[in-house]
Amino acid sequence: MSDYQQVPRRRIVVASMVGTTIEFFDFYIYATAAVFVFPTLFFPKGNDTAALLASFAIFGVAFVARPVGSMIFGHFGDRIGRKATLVGSLLTMGIATFIIGLLPTFSAVGYLAPVLLALMRFCQGVGLGGEWSGAALLATETAQEGKRGWAAMWPQLGAPLGFLMANGVYLALMVTMGFDKDSSPTDHPFYVWGWRVPFLASAVIVIVGLYVRLRLTETPVFTAAVEAGEKVRAPLATVFRTSWRPLILGTFIMLATYTLFYLMTAWVSAYGTKKSETTNLAIEATRFIELQLIAVLFFAAFVPMSGWLADRLGRKPVLIAITIGMVVFGLTFTKVIGPGVATEGTMLGFLIVGMTLMGLTFGPMSAVLPELFPTNVRYTGSGISYNVASILGAAVAPFIATALADRYGVGAVGHYLAVAAGITLIALILAPETRDVELTKV
Repeated sequence: MSDYQQVPRRRIVVASMVGTTIEFFDFYIYATAAVFVFPTLFFPKGNDTAALLASFAIFGVAFVARPVGSMIFGHFGDRIGRKATLVGSLLTMGIATFIIGLLPTFSAVGYLAPVLLALMRFCQGVGLGGEWSGAALLATETAQEGKRGWAAMWPQLGAPLGFLMANGVYLALMVTMGFDKDSSPTDHPFYVWGWRVPFLASAVIVIVGLYVRLRLTETPVFTAAVEAGEKVRAPLATVFRTSWRPLILGTFIMLATYTLFYLMTAWVSAYGTKKSETTNLAIEATRFIELQLIAVLFFAAFVPMSGWLADRLGRKPVLIAITIGMVVFGLTFTKVIGPGVATEGTMLGFLIVGMTLMGLTFGPMSAVLPELFPTNVRYTGSGISYNVASILGAAVAPFIATALADRYGVGAVGHYLAVAAGITLIALILAPETRDVELTKV
């Protein structure tokens, strides 16, 4: 580990965290634009609901692409190394995001506009699918003894930081430009050029991320595997043949985490801002974003705590306790945000509790998933588990939750979260404790 003994710890921390922050920033600015911009500018006029659903469908394309990205970048990450692959994933996401900021709208090129948007969204998903595993491995494979959970939580901070940056930028633009979702798309500055600013500005932070990552060397654990002749020619085939059990366990360990996050962001945004027979809130969109930004601070604050707890108490005890907490939280939905009881105050409390649980469950994941796999397939295996869980837990969660709330009430959404957490609880019980595993011997 001589190379990394010469690299300041802070450089490794920054390199692992800055990339995930950039990737999640790019991912989340699309999510915001998918609600306020793309239905108006990238689809034909007429049916607003159909345009919104089409926009969400393209949003979901990225979740399908993420496992593809984990396979592509996982192959090269396990074949040629972590550093080069991290640079490639960052460039893939950054270039796609920048191009979205330059795309012509439906009024200019017709149906070619949503086609190009879907293509760039797919590329975003590929980039993010390859990013997470590389950042997690950079952190875990260079960690000090007994502090792998703490080291691995740094890339996890990229999710709340990216969310804060993305929604903060859009909130600032909407407020300063006096944006109203009913504004005319033909003359309002936000529709004309304002929405493009976050996409184009992402190029600057991508350059910063590249500068940081290009100054690193290869991780010592991967280097040791290469020197021992343990690289495999086909990591994807090997991981399915030799590590199918960790693949399944890792996927379902992540299931509840993804379900919780997209209920606390995508679904609850629609629920909290819409006036209907199932809710009495109808909170203004910009105000709701403010509430989410407050809650995400708790997400960020509890990620470090979860990393510390995972090192001190072990991965399984911490995650089992938090997952039980998620089950209990799921049973409170009706009493906290149900019709007749929901207020702006109870909604803020609901968001804070949900995001606190999110920080506690998300923090250890970049240690837990890589620890399940051998070095020669670790990039591929952890990436597939993480990103297949994004399809099962994230891509479908807002749609399932919306249908449940409309038909059975908000309590059914909480039961849906409780079921997802119950499945994760079973996976955690079946999984091994990996706190004391030596990565070079896995």
